[in-house]
Amino acid sequence: MVADLVEWGALERTPTGLRLGMRLFELGHLVPAQRGLRDLALPYLEDLYETTHQTVNLAVRHGNEIVYVEKLVSRGRLVPHSRTGGRLPLHCTALGKAILAFSPPHVVDEVIAAGLRPITSKSITDAARLLSDLAAIRERRVAFDVEESRLGMFCAASPLVNAKRVPVGALSITGMDSMSTARRFAPAVLTAALSLSRRLDA
Repeated sequence: MVADLVEWGALERTPTGLRLGMRLFELGHLVPAQRGLRDLALPYLEDLYETTHQTVNLAVRHGNEIVYVEKLVSRGRLVPHSRTGGRLPLHCTALGKAILAFSPPHVVDEVIAAGLRPITSKSITDAARLLSDLAAIRERRVAFDVEESRLGMFCAASPLVNAKRVPVGALSITGMDSMSTARRFAPAVLTAALSLSRRLDA
């Protein structure tokens, strides 16, 4: 099976073993929904990056996790725990909480029922605390990751919501080393997300 996958291009041999091949990369970029959202979002991500000089992310929900669809990396601020195509639990990220806050109640219930597994000692593991956080996010339309996905790292995110009030993803800036910096850049994230949301049904 491995030999067949190597021949097809799904896997590549390296001196130390195997790695994913270029064929999988090509297939991943053919997924219509994610490609369309990424293409639409890219100018907003680039503007957000130029405004903040922080790492900028676009993510969508898949089950009880977020999947990173695009990531523009700040040279001086590495964010090693996330990558394009990578996944993290919804409840442990600003991106995920921004999406959850505007999702139907049954989605939130499913996340809670699956168990709020922590990534760091700061991750939310209590249902009441998560519900309180989501209520605050709905009010301000900005979510924060306060060292919940990686210690020493802060993030601000805002949801992408279409005309039917359905969240289709979220934008974020991440890699900041203080909550005060995250709060300072939150308006830029919110502005970008609101502008992109208005384009979703255009």
